[in-house]
This record gives sequence, structure tokens and C-alpha cells, in this order.
Amino acid sequence: MGGEGAEPVPVVAVVTEARFAQRYREYLEQHELLDRQHRLAQLAGGRVALPVRGGGLAEPHLRELGRAAPGSSCALARLLEPAPSKRARGRPPAQTLRAQVRRWAEARGLTWSAELEADLPRSWQRHGDLLLLNEDCFRAKQWESLGAGLWETVALALGARRLAQRGRVLPDGTRTPAVRLLLGEHGWVEHVDNGIRYQFDVTRCMFSFGNITEKLRVASLPCAGEVLVDLYAGIGYFTLPFLVHAGAAFVHACEWNPHAVEALRNNLELNGVADRCQIHVGDNRKLTLSNIADRVNLGLIPSSEVGWPVACQVLRQDTGGILHIHQNVDSFPGKNLQPLGRSTKEKEHWPYPQKIPNECESGAAKDFRGEMPSQAKLEWQRWAESVATKIALLLQQVHGKPWETQILHIQPVKSYAPHVDHIVLDLECRPCPLVG
Repeated sequence: MGGEGAEPVPVVAVVTEARFAQRYREYLEQHELLDRQHRLAQLAGGRVALPVRGGGLAEPHLRELGRAAPGSSCALARLLEPAPSKRARGRPPAQTLRAQVRRWAEARGLTWSAELEADLPRSWQRHGDLLLLNEDCFRAKQWESLGAGLWETVALALGARRLAQRGRVLPDGTRTPAVRLLLGEHGWVEHVDNGIRYQFDVTRCMFSFGNITEKLRVASLPCAGEVLVDLYAGIGYFTLPFLVHAGAAFVHACEWNPHAVEALRNNLELNGVADRCQIHVGDNRKLTLSNIADRVNLGLIPSSEVGWPVACQVLRQDTGGILHIHQNVDSFPGKNLQPLGRSTKEKEHWPYPQKIPNECESGAAKDFRGEMPSQAKLEWQRWAESVATKIALLLQQVHGKPWETQILHIQPVKSYAPHVDHIVLDLECRPCPLVG
């Protein structure tokens, strides 16, 4: 990184003989003038430099230092490469950022204020050497006068080389992130999850750290020999675990964001599975595939319902298969938790048989028990029952014969927002046996 913000910012220090350093330190601490973020520096000739706050000391303080340590003399100097104190090295990154940005800004004539301090970031995403800041920081007009050096200072304080800031996801149908690159030549980064390499451009594609538990679960599913359709593949969040770890024989990956398609192609090659995947570019509602899938992944939130007809279309007509349906479900904490099972070490099931209407068994409803987490919210149960009913009807419409559906599992992924849970429903779908 070039520019003035890339180098350590010099600090002003008061220099005196080592034998007077303790008296000076006491005076500076008493008057809150000692810079506690940097260490005292040992200079040639037995002198000591004590870093001070505020860019220097006024003449009255210099005179008072002489009175505090009779016989001493002092002078002001600049430490070009100040060493951080133990306190600074052990403090949270947000505090380090605040101290360095404030010192750098004040050195350039900016008056520090509570507004500016509140406008600094408290959290961020780290993508290798690139930091992605949230949209709710650096909004004050005063920052604009500081130029590119500000971003170099921020990156240096947080141990990064590149910096970007995100806005709201654009309402363009492809969930393009509104991200601007503040420092650096490009936004391409790499993540390694569970031995799988994901490369993508943070200014063009989304990446959710919160989905790691679901990616790990997908990687453990028994998919050997299966054909899978991933209707919302993105950069390969779930396509790659299905191929690399779950043993899927082949995946049809659907994606309409051209930037995500570019990353997906690259990631398939990186992980050595490109020969077992076909990418279908464009709107998956126009997909011509049918009667091929043992399993379908519908990884779209807040709802994947728009893809349910296509999922029914691609399922095998002879044996059916399993749908993994993502959804954000509204819930309210503390009012609707349903304890399930006798022990968290045992496999837990729904506490009573559920009846899902279908046309099997001469129109009689079929009983089943589905696996649930140890604490299942009633909203999850109600939503799952509704989906199972709707999918059974869709399958009959698509294939022209009755089907039965069974809830195998409901998996919580993460809290998406207050009272909103991102969950995944594993729904088994089978054609009804012919009645002789």
C-alpha cells in the first residue's frame, strides 16, 4: 500500500534524562497527557522519550515538568515508528482502530467528536487480506475531506491490505451486493470451508458465513450415486459439498447471476469436480430438465416457493426423491418451544403422528413421524405440515398421479432477524404404489 496512511503515524514525545523519567510520567498521568497507546522509547545518551497525547505539550506544561523534577531539562521530539504499549497490543481491534484513526485524523486538522467516534465500525467481515465493512459506518461528511489515506489507515490498524464497504442488497433478482471497493485493485477473495475452496468477488457475489452448519450437514448426507439438482447454486455453496464430500454422482447447478456463474465455474475446477456438474445459466423456472433427480436443493431465502413446481418437475417419476427446502419462518421466542424426545443423545422425533393429506391408500391420509431438533418451534412444525401438503398436490399436478410426502427432518440454520429463523425442511416425496 502506498500513501501517507500506509505508514505508522508519528507521535510527539517529551524527551528527558532517564533519571527524571518517572517524575515526568507521574506528572503526565496526573494531567491525562500521557499517551498510553505507545511505549516509552529508549534513546541514545541515556535519554527517554515519553509519548504524549494531543500532538504535543503547551509551554506551561513544559515549565511545570521542570518544577516537578528539579534540575531536569526537556524537549519535544517526534517518534517516527512508535511501538504499541502492552495495553494497545491486548485491546480489541475496534479500540485499536479508534485510537489510530483519531490520531491520524487529528494530525490532519480534523476536530474529533462523539459523532465521528460513533461513526466508526464496530464489526466487519474478514476475507483473507480484505475487510468488508458494514454500511452503517463512515457516513459523516467530515470523512470525505481525508481522502484515500483514511482507508489506508483503517486497513493498517486492522491488519488488512484491501478494504470494501457494503450497502443493501440490490433488488435486481440476483441478490447483487451493493459493495464498493475502498482500497485495493480487485475484490476477489478465497475461503476454505471443510476442505472446499470458494473463490468469488465480494463486490459481485454474496457469501454467508452463517450457512456453514448447513454446508457441513449437506456434506455428510448419503448421496452416493445420486443425481442432484441445485436450483439456486450461487458460487457453489451447496453444490460443492454435495459433490466433494456427499458423493453425489452428478449435479445440475442452476444460476442466473453471471458473476456467480463465473465464480461457480472456477470453483468447480479448483475442487476437481467440474466433470460431474453441468451449469444451467438463466431463470430456473424455464428449466427443461425433468424426471432425473434423486434430490433437489432449494437454497433460496426468504422463500424458495417460486421453485417448488420446478423441483417437482425434475424429481424422478418412478422413485421420487428428497427436497431440501430453505425458508425464513417467523416465530416468537419463549411462547412456542415444544420440547421433543427424552434425551439429546437419542434420535428425537415428533411427539405425535402427523397426517398429511394425499391420494395414496385410496385417499386415506398416511401417518408418519419426522425427525426434529430437541427444541422445535411450533411455527416450524406448522410451516412444514403446510409445505408437505402443497408439495403433494404439486407433484400430482405435475406427474398426473398421486404422491405421498413425509417430513424427514427440520434443520435450524441461523437466526436471520429478530423472530425470524432460517430453517431447512428435508421432505421425502414418493409416488404412491399402484393399487391392484
